[in-house]
Amino acid sequence: MSAYTCPNGHASTEDDFCDTCGSPIEGAAPAAVVTAPPAAAEPAAPAGDCPKCRAPRGPGRFCEDCGYDYTTGRVPQLSTPTPAAPAGEWTATVFADPDYFADNDIEGVEFPAGAPRRTVRLAPPQVRIGRQSSSKGTTPEIDLAQAPADPGASHNHALLTFSVDGTWLVSDLGSTNGTYLNGEAQPLDPGQTRTLKDGDQVHVGAWTTITLHAP
Repeated sequence: MSAYTCPNGHASTEDDFCDTCGSPIEGAAPAAVVTAPPAAAEPAAPAGDCPKCRAPRGPGRFCEDCGYDYTTGRVPQLSTPTPAAPAGEWTATVFADPDYFADNDIEGVEFPAGAPRRTVRLAPPQVRIGRQSSSKGTTPEIDLAQAPADPGASHNHALLTFSVDGTWLVSDLGSTNGTYLNGEAQPLDPGQTRTLKDGDQVHVGAWTTITLHAP
């Protein structure tokens, strides 16, 4: 077996490092130093399942399943929501009203017997009441120029406006013959606004009554 001499004079059977003192043998190639790459950090394991619902715990403060607060040890209590208003929309029935016509007692105007009723949808934010006219450029949503045309209605007679609290308001637009609410003897002043409720009636023209219906 070949013998190698280290710098310290020891005889070594190894050709790279002395097997007595560990000194490198002269002329031997240095051993390569292999450095292992650092191990990737493993994600921290959850501290345990949620004590409330037993769902696996995630990294956040709250359980994603039941809302359990790992910091306070409580489940947040949500306030009871206010019931939503019933779904639907307001409508209005427009018809020739013989009682209102009789109260007006307009000479030379005949009541249109047998005139059909019609129901219109009140679409926010505003619904205009009047008579359509190409020359005047009026196109009201409740058009009283439709047969039977009401001769007592102004082209821009009244206005229904939807309010933020979910009700409708009525105002007179300076009509010639006035806008009346329910059985009141005096018409609304021009520009005056009144709040309407389910079943209220708006009277305009010679015979037209508009009854409002809430959802």
